[in-house]
Amino acid sequence: MTANRAFNAFAMAQSQFDKIADLIGLDAGTRAYLRTPARERRFTIPVRMDDGRVEVFEGFRIVHNDARGPAKGGVRFHPHETIDTVRAIAMWMTWKCAVVDIPLGGSEGGVVCDPHHLGPREQEALCRGWVRQLGRELSPETDVPAPDVMTGPQHMLWMLDEYETMRGGRHPGQFTGKPVGMGGSRGRLQSTGYGLVYVLREALKELGLRPDATTASVQGFGNVAQHAIELYGRIGGRTVAVSCWDEGRGEAVTYRRDGGVDLAELRGMTDRYGGIDRARAEAAGYAALPGEAWLEQEVDILMPCALENQLTADNAGRVHPRVRLVLEGANGPTAPEADELLRGRGVTVLPDFLANAGGVTCSYFEQVQSNMNYYWEMDEVLGKLDQKMTAAYIAVADLARRQELSLRDAAYVLAINRVASACRDRGWL
Repeated sequence: MTANRAFNAFAMAQSQFDKIADLIGLDAGTRAYLRTPARERRFTIPVRMDDGRVEVFEGFRIVHNDARGPAKGGVRFHPHETIDTVRAIAMWMTWKCAVVDIPLGGSEGGVVCDPHHLGPREQEALCRGWVRQLGRELSPETDVPAPDVMTGPQHMLWMLDEYETMRGGRHPGQFTGKPVGMGGSRGRLQSTGYGLVYVLREALKELGLRPDATTASVQGFGNVAQHAIELYGRIGGRTVAVSCWDEGRGEAVTYRRDGGVDLAELRGMTDRYGGIDRARAEAAGYAALPGEAWLEQEVDILMPCALENQLTADNAGRVHPRVRLVLEGANGPTAPEADELLRGRGVTVLPDFLANAGGVTCSYFEQVQSNMNYYWEMDEVLGKLDQKMTAAYIAVADLARRQELSLRDAAYVLAINRVASACRDRGWL
């Protein structure tokens, strides 16, 4: 489950954009403007490590577009992070916010590091250093970060504390994904995974499939995957396989049990980054299979919820003929070539920037709550999230039917038109 160093996520994001720009006849000026980020920052962060030495880390923050509102996007900690991956996700964030029709733009940030090998004090210093490099450019009205790969509520609280120290005041709406009780929203932890299942539920209705008659195989066992598995189980679905990274072995492993995975049991043997203890899993009756075995399972639904570029032209042919749906929990998990192969086989792909938009939608809810200093109960948050995700799916699916497009292409048409219209209305283009 490692990122392919030869793969360029930004080239993929631009290719997807170019295809739709051609389809809708986007003019040259608008195409050139939306094809590249509006602003980029690349910087270094010195951190004194626990052993006394100083290590210097590379950091990024990219704003792709903010025509529809303040930029919104995560902060990723990953050893293979690249500026092109951050550029791609910032671009996808623009489309993601537009397709669910929330008044935000797209941004993304990252640090090249491996949190597995950093202690809590070192991670705190890295978070505070990241904010010191950007604090004068961040504000609730311009750019609002959130958690992403291998970051979470504690990282956001460290960042917020550093920002407030710099600014000399309270600004809880500056970071989202914070702990509940410290300006965070109830439901934020569940939002991306639950949002996936809200979209899945609607797609299953269109395909005439009952959730309790379906099975799934999931790549990843972090926050998104765990909550998707949880809600999918509650609507009747059965997850039979989970693939995750084994840090000790330096490889991905797929854990399968014919009767289905026990979410609570697996959570009890999982580290904070979603790595499952292999010995304990095997003792509990799970078969440990190669990492890519998740995509070969005889199931109805595949859920790639890990990293980008996981379904490719090289492995898409190994997807079992029974698979009807691919539900993209990760950003950019399906390469364009694999997309075409799956579509040719009649597999419906629920695209990332629609399907996994629950996280940014709930981040928007958190911003609203933080800025007005009034917080909603869990049922209200999840109810609003369900409404937003359902409405977005219905709009995309309706456009796909009317114009005979794939769901991904229809989502792009909807999102790009909305962003282009905002740029024109502002007089930028």
